[in-house]
Amino acid sequence: MTPQNRIHIINFCRKFTVNSIFFLFPLYLLQIGISGWKIGFVAACYAVAPLLFSFPVGWINDHLSIRTVIRLSLITLTAGFLLIGWSQNYLFLGALFLLVGIANNALDVSTNSFFYKDQSDVDQNKKYAHVAFWLAFGVAAGTFTGGFLIYFANFRLLFGVYAFFLVGVQVFTGGFGPESFSRIPLKEYRMNLFNRKTLRFAFLIFILTLHWGAEGTVYSPFLKEWFSLNDLQLSLYISMPLLMLALASRSVGFIRFKPDTNRRWFLISLVISGLGHILMVNPNVYVSFAFRILHEIGDGFLGALTVLYVSRLFKKTSIGGSSGLLLTLMTMGNMTGALVFSKIGFSFGLHYPFLISGGLLLADAAYGWWLFRRDNY
Repeated sequence: MTPQNRIHIINFCRKFTVNSIFFLFPLYLLQIGISGWKIGFVAACYAVAPLLFSFPVGWINDHLSIRTVIRLSLITLTAGFLLIGWSQNYLFLGALFLLVGIANNALDVSTNSFFYKDQSDVDQNKKYAHVAFWLAFGVAAGTFTGGFLIYFANFRLLFGVYAFFLVGVQVFTGGFGPESFSRIPLKEYRMNLFNRKTLRFAFLIFILTLHWGAEGTVYSPFLKEWFSLNDLQLSLYISMPLLMLALASRSVGFIRFKPDTNRRWFLISLVISGLGHILMVNPNVYVSFAFRILHEIGDGFLGALTVLYVSRLFKKTSIGGSSGLLLTLMTMGNMTGALVFSKIGFSFGLHYPFLISGGLLLADAAYGWWLFRRDNY
């Protein structure tokens, strides 16, 4: 098995566990009497991890090891899931989600660093389409499995099964091939990040990631309240469009790499994603489901193209730390969205976060059109 395929398997397996909990965990919090801003607090603890650890992890990837970080992160995820299943205090759950967020962020940065540094001669669209596909496919499969488990059993079993599953993933953390590193001054990282081109791109992605905060806090409660879905129906509603997200990510690989073509698809995908988010609040569940599929198709293209753009912003030798710094800025959108949209949703109506975040995605498309006319990404 090639090192690239090992990383794909790890990415599928950890997204299978982490992101299904991302979508379904608000239901557990409501079940144990935690609601409103407290859900936003727990979600923000998960989202804040990249603000603190993305650059240190990326620096380690550039100077020391990628393999070791992946191995330790999987162990941390396993422990975090075991403890979450036995906690009902929102402060302790916040601390555990911070721990899970740190481990998942370390896996994000490290697996991305592996592909950013990979010198394989392959079309760049095809390369990052494969990366995005396995990530998205893991989310879809995990969300369906998670809904099945909580419908026929309970959340405690869900966390236990996922912890056991991650133990088995450890066998794939070896055999990544030789690792080579060099000494990089901190000045190079500052120059990589704090320049007009990178900061403009970071703002584009910051607006894009705001809607993740809505999905991590009010998505499943919205489906429960809006359509009276049971847990199994809810997991089907969430997971089936996510399968379309995975297929959309993979389809980027069939588009030959050309900067102009990629920019055009990126902007189109922002519009599709925004319209899908707005129109999914339709009171008819089948119409809503169709527009949710539309949103995920847009997100699938955006996921593959975003990592492709990041891979082209920095030098290979310093891309671990540099992309980690960029991820720190971008993930502020997720955290901000979690705090703001949970407050709006539980105070004024669970449909408002989708209307607002969808509008922001459309505005982001207009900003992206302006940005791409000024800078060559």
